[in-house]
Amino acid sequence: MHGSIPLHLLAPGECGRVASVYGDADQVHRLHELGFREGVEVRMVQSGLPCIIHLDGSRLCIRGADSLCVLVSPTEVAA
Repeated sequence: MHGSIPLHLLAPGECGRVASVYGDADQVHRLHELGFREGVEVRMVQSGLPCIIHLDGSRLCIRGADSLCVLVSPTEVAA
């Protein structure tokens, strides 16, 4: 998807929609179970590796390898 970036590159407060999740089958399955599905909105709380994101009412800490497997399309910066 054009304009997609790895999850960990969102700036703190920036939102994005999950564009794709890739990797081996077990890793993709685990990320799907955590809520990372195409079209879901995420908000970066603390960027970097690992990063902390807000997803579906929860805060999650995502390890470096996992955040690199989630591509997002940035949408806006929260005020």
